[in-house]
Amino acid sequence: MILETLNLMHYNITSVVPEVMPTATVPILLLMCFLFLIWNYEETSSIPGPGFCMGIGPLISHGRFLWMGVGNACNYYNKMYGEFMRVWISGEETLIISKSSSIFHVMKHGQYICRFGSKLGLQCIGMHENGIIFNNNPALWKEIRPFFTKALSGPGLVRMIAICVESTKDHLDRLKDVTAGLGNINVHIHAKFPIAMNGEFCLKNAIVLKIQNYFDAWQALLLKPDIFFKISWLYKKYEKSAKDLKEAIEVLIEQKRQRLSTVEKLEEHMDFASQLIFAQSRGDLTGENVNQCVLEMMIAAPDTLSVTLFFMLVLIAEHPKVEDDMMKEIQAVIGDRDVQSNDMSNLKVVENFINESMRYQPVVDLVMRKALQDDVIDGYPVKRGTNIILNIGRMHKLEFFPKPNEFSLENFEKNVPSRYFQPFGFGPRGCVGKFIAMVMMKAILVTLLRRYTVQTPKGRGLKNIQKSNDLSMHPNERQPFLEMFFMPRRNIDKCQDD
Repeated sequence: MILETLNLMHYNITSVVPEVMPTATVPILLLMCFLFLIWNYEETSSIPGPGFCMGIGPLISHGRFLWMGVGNACNYYNKMYGEFMRVWISGEETLIISKSSSIFHVMKHGQYICRFGSKLGLQCIGMHENGIIFNNNPALWKEIRPFFTKALSGPGLVRMIAICVESTKDHLDRLKDVTAGLGNINVHIHAKFPIAMNGEFCLKNAIVLKIQNYFDAWQALLLKPDIFFKISWLYKKYEKSAKDLKEAIEVLIEQKRQRLSTVEKLEEHMDFASQLIFAQSRGDLTGENVNQCVLEMMIAAPDTLSVTLFFMLVLIAEHPKVEDDMMKEIQAVIGDRDVQSNDMSNLKVVENFINESMRYQPVVDLVMRKALQDDVIDGYPVKRGTNIILNIGRMHKLEFFPKPNEFSLENFEKNVPSRYFQPFGFGPRGCVGKFIAMVMMKAILVTLLRRYTVQTPKGRGLKNIQKSNDLSMHPNERQPFLEMFFMPRRNIDKCQDD
């Protein structure tokens, strides 16, 4: 009896298993096993970051960049996974780095001179293999960069000081039209604080608006997936913004070309635009590239530098002691005359204020690069073609500085090694305009502070201002916290005498 029970042949197996198994059952079971294996697959990469999860990970990480903005997403991921981590953008492996030694390595070496971004997006706004800012063709970029270097250094640097002083004085004179009854100037500041340009073109309000629309298009399209450009009505408004500015630039270039054809001594008119125009006539540059170079020269200051100055004005209003220290230095170095090129190196307190402002409240706090060769960064393998985002703004608040989370000029009382402070970057693809930007900021701040002190309504400071952090940091200009008071200094002296 026991043997019969153990003998499997004693049973009719067909009474246990159905006679006909459904045809689709086996393939479905195999597919489920395959998906289960993929789901539980762990990548061998030693770089921290979210999991792949059947492709869901890359979709979520790219979506987070589109939803939160580039800057906010970088801060989120570095906080979540560490200062050297990996995500995906458009399906491509992307490193987000906020570690000073790693950032220094990337900036220093020539295999990281290429940038990354949506090819279709950059084509839409004219930056793909054109201009200098996001030109991802290293050979062509190297041909174009010298035009910018020459224009933004040497004699151009000296001329810019006088241009900034006169332009700032002109704008301040216009503020008299909104003077309040007590002599104060109550203005609702636009974040694009009016500043001087390179003197070659006169920026009218209409073209400034076109520049803002162009920047919005650039920021919106930079990381968009290719499928976005399959639906024309989604990107047409951005395409139009780019086209409008390019057409306006072409008019200015043609006007410049006409003036050059009538001058007697060309050497007296060989500025940035002139050099580009003659390079085009020699066949060295295309007309499209000339247009984009002039466009990028014009968009850099009205956007990035102007917002930087806006944040500085807010910080001055919040820190009257810092303003007093700057005014003492300005009076000692400059006195009652206008600031000049020889004064720049002597304005140490002003320079420390500018540096601390850019560290504490940056406008551009990230840099985007692409690896052109295989490499190893701080022990992590980096493959050719890997995208890299350098989270400089976060780095500035993690290492070296004694008061990293406070606004304090003590952070720059001692010499700061370059590896710990890189507001403009350095190396072969460092910001070509970093020297002229510092000169412009000094000239504008000194000219403004000699005439006015800046105040904000009580309880309204930098922390109250809503900001968006995408390609760069910008205040939300529709909010009610951008009001400032410009008080003439003679009124302050009179009040103190009374």
